[in-house]
Amino acid sequence: MRALPVGDDALLVEVSSGEEAQSLHAELLRRRAEGSLTVAEIVPAARTVLLDGLAEPARLASELTASAVPPSPPRARDVVELPVRYDGPDLADVAAHWGVTPHEVARIHAATEFTVAFCGFAPGFGYLTGLPQEYDVPRRATPRTAVPSGSVALAGPYTGVYPRSSPGGWQLIGTTDTVLWDHARVPAALLSPGTRVRFVPVGAA
Repeated sequence: MRALPVGDDALLVEVSSGEEAQSLHAELLRRRAEGSLTVAEIVPAARTVLLDGLAEPARLASELTASAVPPSPPRARDVVELPVRYDGPDLADVAAHWGVTPHEVARIHAATEFTVAFCGFAPGFGYLTGLPQEYDVPRRATPRTAVPSGSVALAGPYTGVYPRSSPGGWQLIGTTDTVLWDHARVPAALLSPGTRVRFVPVGAA
């Protein structure tokens, strides 16, 4: 673990894997909730966690680098279920990459419990982990100029859902009508780091 200063009151903590980033994020949230850590923002990413608004960043940096990343805490019981039609234009390509049928892609994906590792790219977009490494898929060689809102997509080890229409190079395997980002909702984002997610098929592949 390495803690790098960012400005006067922030730290960027680097770890060696996505799993460690998720565990560290959960531990820092726990400390803030119990009152042993005063920080304005805790922002996880693929292999880093940013802490902003620290009173004593140097002290915390020494404390973190002298300790190991704690194990992941037990997961919350609530699971967000996203209805999905496995009708994406790249479903056949993903099936070929996995060496299975399109129906089997849908079955494997729907049988997986995902966790939001971190958020980014667009408001409401979560990077979901959970599929075994053998199901990693490459991004498209040529990104699309417009991916429809609600597209369920794969890239590398991640699953994501496009909260709005935007360019994108992920492999599209399905569609959901669930609203991922609603500024009138509190919180606006349906998915946040640590959220458990399951995809529920509503149509055959």
